[in-house]
Amino acid sequence: QVQLVESGGGLVQAGGSLRLSCAASGSVSSIRVMGWYRQAPGKQRELVARIISGGSTAYADFVKGRFVISRNNAKNTVYLQMNSLKPEDTAVYYCNAGSVSADNYWGQGTQVTVSS
Repeated sequence: QVQLVESGGGLVQAGGSLRLSCAASGSVSSIRVMGWYRQAPGKQRELVARIISGGSTAYADFVKGRFVISRNNAKNTVYLQMNSLKPEDTAVYYCNAGSVSADNYWGQGTQVTVSS
């Protein structure tokens, strides 16, 4: 089992920045990929960015050039640096971890609100 705890959400003006953190605990050695998803009211949950154990990253087109995903292996923590935030980035952001055995884990979510 893997437990994920997100932090760092909040209210920010358009053009501002936030950094989200996701701390993993439990069977962290089984994690193959970690990512950030988001879900806005009335919309489906969508992938924002992910980072694979080897370090490769991938981003949704709508955040390329603005968001950066990174990790600190010593702290079992993944970060999402969000810059140039837009009102349409407003959503609940969820941390996700996928294990080598295809188990899927989710954090509780953290609210990000961008005011215009």
